[in-house]
Amino acid sequence: MYPTQHAAVAPDRPAIVMAGSGASRSYRELDDNSARLAAWLRRAGASTGDVVLVCLENDVRWAEIIWACLRSGLYVAPVNWHLTAAELVPLLEDAAPVAVITSSRLFNAIEEAAEQAGTAPAWLVVSRSDSPQANDGAGTAPIDYDATLADADPDPTAEDIAGSRLLFSSGTTGRPKPFRQPLPGVHPSAVPVRLGPLLTRLRFDVEPGDSLVYLSTGPAYHAAPFAFMQTVHQLGGTVVMMERFDARESLAAIERHRVTHSQWVPTMFVRLLRLDPEVRDAFDLSTHRVAVHAGAPCPPEVKRAMLDWWGPVLYEYYGASEGHGHTTIGPEEWLAHPGSVGRPVSGHVEIRDENGTALPAGETGRVWFVRNGAEGQMGDLGSLDDDGFLHLTGRVGQTIITGGVNVYPREIEDVLAPHPAVRDVAVLGVPDAEFGEQVKAVVEPRDAASAGPELERELIEYCRARLSHFKCPRSVDFTDRLPRTETGKILAAPLRSAYWPSPAPTERTTS
Repeated sequence: MYPTQHAAVAPDRPAIVMAGSGASRSYRELDDNSARLAAWLRRAGASTGDVVLVCLENDVRWAEIIWACLRSGLYVAPVNWHLTAAELVPLLEDAAPVAVITSSRLFNAIEEAAEQAGTAPAWLVVSRSDSPQANDGAGTAPIDYDATLADADPDPTAEDIAGSRLLFSSGTTGRPKPFRQPLPGVHPSAVPVRLGPLLTRLRFDVEPGDSLVYLSTGPAYHAAPFAFMQTVHQLGGTVVMMERFDARESLAAIERHRVTHSQWVPTMFVRLLRLDPEVRDAFDLSTHRVAVHAGAPCPPEVKRAMLDWWGPVLYEYYGASEGHGHTTIGPEEWLAHPGSVGRPVSGHVEIRDENGTALPAGETGRVWFVRNGAEGQMGDLGSLDDDGFLHLTGRVGQTIITGGVNVYPREIEDVLAPHPAVRDVAVLGVPDAEFGEQVKAVVEPRDAASAGPELERELIEYCRARLSHFKCPRSVDFTDRLPRTETGKILAAPLRSAYWPSPAPTERTTS
């Protein structure tokens, strides 16, 4: 199903609600506004297969923008709104959008990028009261989103046809790579529920009459929040979107909106666990029955603490946005295989060395998904246990080779992350004249005043009590903030650049 069908049977049901402001769209409004926007896009020159690029903060309008594209045969291309004009240029070059939807706060930067990219899209701009005046009179005149939508009548002659997404890789190690998911070529009502088999494993397969209220804690431009919003709307549920993540406010949103399902990344769990006990216990979470997490490795001690607090509601998945495959693991399975990201939803997973040879259980190599005769190589290292559960070790190219021995940063990060003095941590290899590389931890301390030699010694000894000494940091540096994406992934390039001469070491794989 899709919003038009839900609007016919439950027009007043909320389709999306902003957790902070309370701004909302019912299914009737979502259907009407997405039809109006689709009509405007057609009049602006958009035709089947064209791209609409969206650079927008978390906002109630995301729902109608997505569905305007998904009902009119267009590609919707969500991009990270934190990017600078220079970083946006290659995205605009590759997408060649027929239209760009952004906010008044972001307009000037993306207009500059469009000029450098040599594109001339139509523009719709969401006015924000906290932003400077968009455009200084030169260049493109911004068109107000809300006023335009109010004047844009739906086209009664237009036939809905399913659109799709254009995704970009993170671009942390080079130019972002575009990936167009195929256009279905059918009516939106004929498109299967997105992520269908994965959703079943994640307990999103609600029974008729059951409520589905999904808390979206991350940025809407990211692949997972985007895909789950589309899915929840196919199922007729309500999306509760946070303007930005805040640990306390996420608990308040679960209670206020009677959230049943939610999505997180591990750094959010760490912040939730560090709330004062009286704050953690102040909210009614009784409606909350599924908490999905992905995006980055979760330290086992953190996940165990969340299970102790929330009970058996945590479901984890791992996979690639490009669709190579997914693994999932439920709470009971995880307790039996701690640290695992599960088994594949379909097909199977193989661990291979740099020559492409499959490795036996317990050995570390590159992760491959094999499904229906197709193979997909991931950028992660991992191993399979005797029961076929996948355990991730780290990213390809981030393995530390010290004195000829492989050390995997994730294992050390998982040890240090729960330490009470640590707010965030990343581990990497740095140059060493004798061993080639040595292990270094970069720590964001909870109390900046504690940073110094005494805490450095404490953290090193903490590791040595739990790991083989060759794996433990030889040194610890302290920083005000580690470079992470909003979805919790460490930005390796800026972290390494502080320690390695340019160019950084080439990517390598290990057997």
